Amino acid sequence: MDSSERRKSGLNLPAGMSETSLRLETFSGSYRAISNLSSPSKSTSCSDRFIPCRSSSRLHTFGLIEKASPVKEGGNEAYFRLLKQELFGSDFGSSSPAGQGSPMSPSKNMLRFKTDHSGPNSPFSPSIFGPDSGFSSEASTPPKPPRKVPKTPHKVLDAPSLQDDFYLNLVDWSSQNVLAVGLGTCVYLWTASTSKVTKLCDLGPSDSVCSVQWTREGSYISIGTHLGQVQVWDGTQCKKVRTMSGHQTRTGVLAWSSRILSSGSRDRNILQHDLRVSNDFVSKLVGHKSEVCGLKWSHDDRELASGGNDNQLLVWNQHSQQPVLKLTEHTAAVKAIAWSPHQSGLLASGGGTADRCIRFWSTTNGNQLNHVDTGSQVCNLAWSKNVNELVSTHGYSQNQIMVWKYPSMTKVLIV
Repeated sequence: MDSSERRKSGLNLPAGMSETSLRLETFSGSYRAISNLSSPSKSTSCSDRFIPCRSSSRLHTFGLIEKASPVKEGGNEAYFRLLKQELFGSDFGSSSPAGQGSPMSPSKNMLRFKTDHSGPNSPFSPSIFGPDSGFSSEASTPPKPPRKVPKTPHKVLDAPSLQDDFYLNLVDWSSQNVLAVGLGTCVYLWTASTSKVTKLCDLGPSDSVCSVQWTREGSYISIGTHLGQVQVWDGTQCKKVRTMSGHQTRTGVLAWSSRILSSGSRDRNILQHDLRVSNDFVSKLVGHKSEVCGLKWSHDDRELASGGNDNQLLVWNQHSQQPVLKLTEHTAAVKAIAWSPHQSGLLASGGGTADRCIRFWSTTNGNQLNHVDTGSQVCNLAWSKNVNELVSTHGYSQNQIMVWKYPSMTKVLIV
């Protein structure tokens, strides 16, 4: 076939090939095969379950979602780092390389059925977020600044006729936020929530107030008088409940347990009063050689600590009338006494002008644990209920209020 014939046929055949040399075979079943590949007719079936479409919420891919944007990852990392800082402090936990992913990284969640073990260099990870938390110590938040305490008083109350006597205990604050103050022959109550002042009682011209002490519940108050009496008053109704005698001279200190009221006097004795019986006192504790000026029951009511002007600190058992411990390291009167609410058997005591020391004792074995020279007469001690800190008030010569961190005894605050 020449070139002209190839053009007429419309086929672009190579030279030397004719149309007759081509055999085109048709497949008769092609239509049948194509028709069989078409989609079958749709049939409607009913089901007894309702399965919602979760494609919009993407809950079925919660562990395989795409990687978050760098801005979101940075925000999550800052949040976890701040949470870790608030829970454990700035120096807690181990840092990890900056290139590690977050705990919810998709590459770590793929086909992951249990948590990874710590590396061989750190078999136990101190952080609850694990060693691959992605936190770095360089980016940790700064430590909290020390708390600010105002240098000026919140409230100033007039206290005329307040006796200037180191051995008396004329102020006590109740658990119901009511302050009792002994002024001369009278006791006044100041309600902190309303600033209301109430006159509780007047002992008359022949007597005076030497000590006041609220019960732990804050509903009753005991009053020690110059004549040696102990009176119990209802602080809500302002009514006298009972008067008990037994001391020969002034009652300068009082202490309540859950059932017993203890009173210390200049006659060197400690009387135990039980309001459930008719007797004025149920027992007498004799051990001090001078005026008793400090009394405190332990929080479990098992031990009573007493301090005296004989420089002794005595510890009494609730069932005995002889001291179980005699602590004589103080060189001045022991008025300030406080039991720790955080550690059983931990007792703090403060000495007068010639001593100036706060001493810590273990009543389990009678050992002195620590002591610190405050530089001033120690008048009162009180433990914080929330943190392991101690506040001390001082007389001559600095007249300060100090807050101490136990057991390091570093000064937190001086006012």
